[in-house]
Parts: sequence; structure tokens; C-alpha cells
Amino acid sequence: MIKIAYDTIYAHPLPEGHRFPMLKYELIPEQLLHEGTIENEHLFVPEICALTTVLQTHETEYVNKLLNQTLTASEQRKIGFPQSPELTKRELIITQGTIDCCHNAMKSGVALNVAGGTHHAFSDRGEGFCLLNDMAIASNYLIANQLAERIVIIDLDVHQGNGTAKIFENNKNVFTFSMHGAANYPFHKEKSNLDIGLKDGTDDATYLKLLAENLKRIINDVQPDFAFYLSGVDILSTDKFGKLKVSLEGCKERDAFVLNSLKQKNIPVTVALGGGYSPDIRTIVEAHCNTFRTAFSIYS
Repeated sequence: MIKIAYDTIYAHPLPEGHRFPMLKYELIPEQLLHEGTIENEHLFVPEICALTTVLQTHETEYVNKLLNQTLTASEQRKIGFPQSPELTKRELIITQGTIDCCHNAMKSGVALNVAGGTHHAFSDRGEGFCLLNDMAIASNYLIANQLAERIVIIDLDVHQGNGTAKIFENNKNVFTFSMHGAANYPFHKEKSNLDIGLKDGTDDATYLKLLAENLKRIINDVQPDFAFYLSGVDILSTDKFGKLKVSLEGCKERDAFVLNSLKQKNIPVTVALGGGYSPDIRTIVEAHCNTFRTAFSIYS
């Protein structure tokens, strides 16, 4: 059975001005349940990730700042959220959800986290609404526990996965692939194993062609035994910050191509949702729900 990590704490720990982009974490499961794509039995609530697991990726000093609420004002500004115990707890739950999804993906081929994809978190700091790098922590967890030897992280958020790239820059077991807006945040890019910088205004045809050419080659060359897929929907033409011109249907085709490519090679995959900042929350929810619908149509 396909499993989905979800917990209601996702939407609640932030001040009023920060809640709109978080609302999707409640609405996505509600919509999927309402339309019958999923049942309650597909959902599970993660626990809090063990600190020993987090510390395989993040530095002790930084983790202690999160736990003790001692981030400086400057560090909080770079993250974009004011610190709170609830926010740290949320990040630890998200991270465990991604790890749990890995175990479930090994059984069913795919598992999805309603949150996650916090790819701007570095080992020693947070940035861009990301405190802990869930996919990096989960990758190191898999390797440390001999559950995977060769991992590929497919990051298709419109923003480069700079934290992920930096964490794994000298790690031969993890191949990082980021396809993102060349002129978008972060303005200082790190070096992934493969970066595809897209021009502003990139449309469906160009986007999907570049993805097909590069992902096929990556899978053939790397031969991963596990994959992570960050399926950000900030590539949409409606996104406030994305600068690309990908349609809702093009975004859905992207998901189908990635998941079909991995399934054909029997590579289990954990999916996390990443960004999405269209002005109409219904657009964000629909695009993310398409990722779940596509996964269920391919793997069920």
C-alpha cells in the first residue's frame, strides 16, 4: 500500500502572516480524501526524528540552537521564520516522515510526504524557509544503515537545492540533480552533480525535453538503488516567484515522467512536495494533488 506522511502540526506553529503558504499542508490530504484518491489508511503520522539521526547530517552547534531557541536575529531572517519550539518540532516530524517514507517506498515502490523537500538547509544553518534538510538526513540514514548504496536526488523545485548540493559535494554515494530557474533564488548557486539552469519563461515543451534528456542519462549512468524526488510546483506560470511558464498539465506530465522512469527501473522513490506560491491556493493544491494522483495511478 502507498503510504503518505502527514501530521496536523504542519500548518499551525507560525504567526498569521506566514500561514498562507502553509495552508496547503492541511488542504492537500483533505482534497485527496474528499475525491477518493486516498483513504485514511494511506495516511500515517510520523514521530519526532532522533537527534542521533539528524546529527549524521547537521552540525551539533546548529542543532542545539534550534532546540534551545538561540538562533540570532540574522539567522532567523535568513530562514524566513521566527524561531519557536513548535517550528523545530515540525521540522523534526517532517524529517522523520521522509525517513519513514523511505521504508514504505521499499515495499510499494513509492511513498510521499505531504511536506518535506527542505533543500535550502545546510549542515550548519537554515535558509529559505528550511531548517533541517530532510532528504539529506534521510539519504545519510539509508547509507549508514546499509539500506542503499547509490542515491539520486531529483530536485525539480524552481529554486536550486543549494543546501543539498553543498552537503553532498564530496559524497560519491549521492548524486544531486537540480533543474531550476537560473535567475532565481538562491542567487549564489552551489554546485550539484548536475545543474540545469532554466531561462525565465521556459515553457512546457522546453522543460519536459530537458528533463527527459537529462534524467534518462542520469539513471543510466548512476544506476541508483534509491531516489528522492522533490516535486515543487513553483515551476507553474502562475507562481509569484517562479519566472517559468510551465502549465498545470505540463507540471503533471513532469511528475508522470519522473515516476514512470523510476518505476521502469525498479528504483524506489520518496516524494516530497517542495515549493508553490501561486496567488490562488486552489492552484497550489491542485498541482500538488496531481503529484499524488499520478503516483497512485502509476503504482497502484
